[in-house]
Amino acid sequence: MALTRNFRQTVIERVERDPQFAKALLDEAATLFLSGEPETARLILRDLVNATIGFEQLAVITEKPSKSLHRMLSPRGNPSMDNLAAIFGAVRLRLKLAFDVHTIEAA
Repeated sequence: MALTRNFRQTVIERVERDPQFAKALLDEAATLFLSGEPETARLILRDLVNATIGFEQLAVITEKPSKSLHRMLSPRGNPSMDNLAAIFGAVRLRLKLAFDVHTIEAA
């Protein structure tokens, strides 16, 4: 029988020991949202919230119920831009990061 690990726990442990991994996850979530892949972006952001501040602390920071935040970041979630900005902002502050936006010209 093959041994398996809980994916969520693996992400949490990696974020705790590798700040660059956490930064890459946040960057990937933002990129996916802006590239029209919101479902995958929400899932990555959910894993990042679980690995950093947790939904209870996020609820305090954003002044939104934890249950609502869970729904927003679910595969079928539909968070408003204001809520997304609050979530990204809370995670960014927890990770002590600033966004560095780059643009490229389409061919």
